[in-house]
Amino acid sequence: MASGQYLVPASLFLLCLVSTAVSHSIIQLVSGDRKIRIDDDLYCDSWRFSVETNDAGYWSTVPARCERFVQDYMTGERYLSDSEIVAEDSLAFAKSVEIAGDGRDVWVFDIDETLVSNLAYYEAHGFGSEAFEETTFNSWVDLAEAPALAPSLSLYKELQQLGFKIFLLTGRDEKHRNVTEKNLIYAGFTNWERLILRRPSDEGKPAIVYKSEKRSELEDEGYRIHGSSGDQWSDLLGFAVATRSFKLPNPMYYIS
Repeated sequence: MASGQYLVPASLFLLCLVSTAVSHSIIQLVSGDRKIRIDDDLYCDSWRFSVETNDAGYWSTVPARCERFVQDYMTGERYLSDSEIVAEDSLAFAKSVEIAGDGRDVWVFDIDETLVSNLAYYEAHGFGSEAFEETTFNSWVDLAEAPALAPSLSLYKELQQLGFKIFLLTGRDEKHRNVTEKNLIYAGFTNWERLILRRPSDEGKPAIVYKSEKRSELEDEGYRIHGSSGDQWSDLLGFAVATRSFKLPNPMYYIS
């Protein structure tokens, strides 16, 4: 009986010790320079969420502390998985559209980080942690070696089989038409209806304005834009928007 009498108090004592330790750790989370102390992976995952939802608004470069996180995301399974889900959602919607058969049912695609991947370029430039440099990027574009994003290539082909006309609307300049066409064919994309690039009259326009204007021109021609795919919100928002727009992941850069 004597040992039994001390069993309950001992258990209570241990419980108090654990509770004190947990309370202390919780207090530590809200102390110091930041209200919440979180490691870089958790912070950067939240930062990526803010970017993808457009809550972050304009941003110029990936935070230095997130370079490795973005690298791991872009080169790992999560980026591919996220892209596959976007493609699956896009196809599910596309199958719900009644194709009129008059050649006016349209799907609009952006190109960079939507149809083809420039990951090889960004791998050499800090995965977006370095400021964008147009000259070096254009040199990469001239190689016409950007591979296809596999989920987007599959979606592209399935949309064609469903009867959609494919329009490609890119922020690349008209001077890059030949290398862009070469790269698209190299990556497996064929039989698009029209490739739209920036003309001299489009220079200086924000992407959201330029792309809205081009979509509006398509509507004026009698096309019905059912779907639109892009890695930037400026690919999708504005006016003359598609019935459904689908945002692909891209935590490496932002275009307004």
